[in-house]
Amino acid sequence: MRDPDLTQIDASRHLLIAGPTASGKSALALAVAEAQGGLVVNADALQVWSCWRVLTARPSAADLAAAPHALYGHVAPGEVWSVGDWLREVAALTGQRLIVAGGTGLYLTALTRGLAPIPATPPDLRRLADARLAEPGGLAALVAELDAPSRAAIDLQNPARVQRAWEVWQATGRGIADWQADTPPPLIAPAECQRLVITADRDWLAERIALRFDTMLDQGALDEVRAMLPLWDPAAQWAKAIGAPELIAHLQGHLTLAQARERAVIASRQYAKAQRIWFRGRMRDWQMWQAGNATA
Repeated sequence: MRDPDLTQIDASRHLLIAGPTASGKSALALAVAEAQGGLVVNADALQVWSCWRVLTARPSAADLAAAPHALYGHVAPGEVWSVGDWLREVAALTGQRLIVAGGTGLYLTALTRGLAPIPATPPDLRRLADARLAEPGGLAALVAELDAPSRAAIDLQNPARVQRAWEVWQATGRGIADWQADTPPPLIAPAECQRLVITADRDWLAERIALRFDTMLDQGALDEVRAMLPLWDPAAQWAKAIGAPELIAHLQGHLTLAQARERAVIASRQYAKAQRIWFRGRMRDWQMWQAGNATA
């Protein structure tokens, strides 16, 4: 594919690149780094895990040799990782031009809008919340125990949001809405950076998602998942990688490889849809960048 047109990229500022999975974020970031200089920084919550190189489409060895990259594959399975951890690591890199690329909208909005300094949830409380949420009627029970301002502020149909708000309330005695009201200034203010959201035709993106998963299989994704089978915990953060549960199910004899592949592609397309919803809802002031301008 043709090289991206970089005439619209301001080389004097940080660059932030958001976009759905398989839309060409990493390739655009690399092209900018090679042409203008800068450190490519991962903003994908799944690409931080050391166990998933192929399955999360981390930059290749050639990419890493062509330009400096940071925060890829540096967190071991079993460690706890959060957006706060990510922000702290990005803060240590800000003495240079950053090219931040990824599809985790929460990371990018926290970077440019700030993040409330909420203490980490104790592991025992997290396990209790997981267990309660899994019970019949668990979501409604957690909602009922939230403080009123937080109930009014969050999506009560989103189990992850409800669980997080419940954990914060139980751990700190202070509602998540109250914590968020004390959000500090952002690490990178909008005026200090250029912010792009890659937009793509849905059919074009769906085809790319399928082709990319097939490429992952060719490059050893199944072997990568097989290596993690002895440690598999579907509730673990690292286990949320798209395609991992499906390939695990194949290795456990529950699905054929063709079925696992089909389900993983569907999950990737659903994830891309969720990403687009986040970008439309929370990044309306970002500059739109047509995917055709970014090589894959």
